[in-house]
Parts: sequence; C-alpha cells; structure tokens
Amino acid sequence: MPFAFEKNYGDYIVAALFDSADEPVVAIADGRVAFPDAGAEFAAHPDAGILSAAIHPSGVGLITGGDDGRIVWTTKEAGPVEISAHKGAWLDVLAVSEASNLVAAGSGKTVYLHDLVKKDAPKVLEHPSSVSGLTFDSKGRKLYASSYGGAYVWFARLAQQKPSLLKWAGSHTNIAISPDDKFLITAMQDNALHGWRLADSKDMRMGGYPSKIKSLDFFAKGKLLATSGANGAVVWPFLKANGPMGENASEIAADESSLVTVVSGASEDTILSAGLDDGRVWLAELKSTAQEWIKREKGAAISALAMSGEANRILIGDEDGSVYIYEA
Repeated sequence: MPFAFEKNYGDYIVAALFDSADEPVVAIADGRVAFPDAGAEFAAHPDAGILSAAIHPSGVGLITGGDDGRIVWTTKEAGPVEISAHKGAWLDVLAVSEASNLVAAGSGKTVYLHDLVKKDAPKVLEHPSSVSGLTFDSKGRKLYASSYGGAYVWFARLAQQKPSLLKWAGSHTNIAISPDDKFLITAMQDNALHGWRLADSKDMRMGGYPSKIKSLDFFAKGKLLATSGANGAVVWPFLKANGPMGENASEIAADESSLVTVVSGASEDTILSAGLDDGRVWLAELKSTAQEWIKREKGAAISALAMSGEANRILIGDEDGSVYIYEA
C-alpha cells in the first residue's frame, strides 16, 4: 500500500506525534526534529541525542529532552529554542500539561518542573529511586512519577512539599492516567500492569503479559486502554465506575509470530493502531471488528506511532529511521 509520505532519517525514531493542528512531527535519536509536511529538519540537540519528546503545551511544535541535559522547544517557524539546561542530566522522561503550561523532565532520581508562563527557575523534585515515567492530571494540578515501589504524587504548584506514594512493591517502568483522572496505571518490570483508583487508592493488578509493556494509550474518550507487550494489542475496559476491576482484557489481532511494540488509539473513537516488532502496522475498528494491514512489509521494529486527532492519518517511525504517513 503506498504511503502519503515515506522517508528514512538514518537513525532511531524516538517519537512520532501530531500537534494540535494535526501536523506530524518526529524526534530522531541523533538530535534532530523533523516536520514531514513542511519538509523541514532542525538540529535541536547538536552533537547530542534526543531521549524523550512531547508536544508543547501550546499545541505547537515539539518539546525534547536530550542526553546533553537540555530541554528544547522546536517549531517549524522558529526552529529550536532552549528552555533550560541541566548539566550532566540525561532527560529520558518528559511530560507536559496543556492546562497549566508546565513541563516536567526527569533524569535519574531528579525531576525538573518548569512553568513556561512564569519562566522562573525550575522546581527540583527528588525521589528515592530513578523515575521511569511522568504524567500530569488533566488540570495540571498534580504530577505523578513512576519509580521503584510505586507512583509518587506531587502538587505541581506547591513550593515546599513531600510527595505521597501510591505503594506497590516492584519496579514500575511507565505511567498513564485516565482522561477523567479517576485511574492511574503503571507498567511493571515483571510483565504486568498495576493500577490505582485514585478516589480511594484501591489497587488492581492486571497481569498475563508475555513481555515488557512499553506503550500505553487511553482512547475512545478514555473508555479503553490499549497496551503493547503481547502478540496482539491488549485492551482494558474503563466503562464502569470500578474501571477494569473485575473485568477481562481483550487481545486484538494476535499473531504468534510477532509482538506489539507500540499502540495508538483515536481519542474520540474505537479506532486502534498497533506497530509490531517485525515492522508491520495494523489498523482496527473495534466496534465492527474490522482490521487491515496498513504496513504489511516486514522490517525494523516499530518504535513510534501516532494517530491524528481526526483519526485519518497515522504517523509511523521505526528503529532504523524510516518514517511513514498513512492516510485513510
């Protein structure tokens, strides 16, 4: 199937995202940020690598964290602009809040919390163990950090504080919050998810995965959570007050010859895409159970995947640097 766009950028694709105008933007491991629609590329982190990326809270351009300790905002109009620099830091986790104009970037046990409106010195949030993932609630009032032993909870605007801890033994490697702020989910080192109902901190363990879970995405108005880590995309229901408690997950398009590496769903609909470790990508409509291969050719593992807000374009990136845009 021909793609609307296809190009090899020569290095690992760290992130492939759509901005608020549904324009694609790509973060490349060698420090570049590319805008495929505009045919533009910028050296956001010269002589360094990009480790993490997120769309800027304004919805325009890309925020990136690098192994040079720099947080950079790149737009296709202005190119790269440094937000801050933290000597010796490897900024491998990143989260932004559109509601509060905050950017959080983590390196090891330290998280730097930046207010893009005040532009004052960042808050420094210290943790007992390395931080593996960050996410804000929908209003940008709280910041959640996954780490060893659970998830730490910070008030984003409070100057002096000690975080609370949602406890669960083990190493938590990624984190996501439901759009209604009712459930917090982490991926764990032992091939499982763990969750908390935030109203009362009640625990839930969601296991049965054959491999590590690297990708989590709420979609369908927050009613469904898709994850990687299995032969198909694993989808958990959040349809009731108790979320997935007592519910079973569904595995979509399972293929024993491959593993799903990354998932991306439509924010408003039951449309889901998944990239595999053999380079293939499929698209499914869960209500009708229709599925199609939008990239059937095998190749490098898919490392980045995004669906546009209108759910009519899919942006794909792989470990060898190839980027594709599929248009429905």
